[in-house]
Amino acid sequence: MAAQYFSLNSSFPQPLWSNGPSPGGYYNFPGGKSQAESGPLKKTLHPTTQGTSVLGIKFDGGVLMAADTLGSYGSLARYRSISRIMKVNGNTLLGASGDYADFQYIKAILEQKIIDDACLDDGHGYTPQSIFSWITRVMYHRRTKFDPLWNQVVVGGFYKGESFLGYVDKIGIAFEAPTIASGFGAYLAQPLLRDAFEKNPNMSLEQAKHVIIECLKVLFYRDARSLNKFELAIATKDGTVIEPVQSADTNWSIAKMVKGYE
Repeated sequence: MAAQYFSLNSSFPQPLWSNGPSPGGYYNFPGGKSQAESGPLKKTLHPTTQGTSVLGIKFDGGVLMAADTLGSYGSLARYRSISRIMKVNGNTLLGASGDYADFQYIKAILEQKIIDDACLDDGHGYTPQSIFSWITRVMYHRRTKFDPLWNQVVVGGFYKGESFLGYVDKIGIAFEAPTIASGFGAYLAQPLLRDAFEKNPNMSLEQAKHVIIECLKVLFYRDARSLNKFELAIATKDGTVIEPVQSADTNWSIAKMVKGYE
């Protein structure tokens, strides 16, 4: 019987059953692609094109969010005019740090979700809190599959007289706060945002813009993956709007005085 399955004269073991795979090989299921043809399951382990910080702050009557327009291909400042903030609906904004392709995926499914909701026409719509709750479930679900979306997401909005600002990362950790900064901004900009908010929790929109732009300048000077071109997005009782791209004024005259980093 042994000779039926293994030939002593063969340099490689014979199939264990008729038309079956050799040891270490693939089995071709009838009517479908073989495993060798379809290849192994692939997951994002190293994001390719990435964006850096997204900033958010509450002001009197709404929420202000900001993000620069740079997509970094590793260390290369490859794409300089990408948008990392989206208008979800009339009361909610969403911005993302991290892998830009994964952000485009989130944007696509979210846009379809809004279209499906509009088609129902049942008098109900999504609020900033509901969008935030949904995105936390999406991020955590992908994490449990060991195939996370490599993003840090900031959700902001204004609904029924209340401002909302929340954060969720790629493993589903989520929280709400009056000031939020993702990416490298969590280390450099967040202390500046918190200090400004604690000193003036009822700041106006113009004051909030001044604080955000100053933080963006600090990030441009200190974060090698940032750019001085940025978008501002505003959510108030009048709706949500993403302003045209702006450029921050910068001054490098002090650079020659910095020693030790030549």
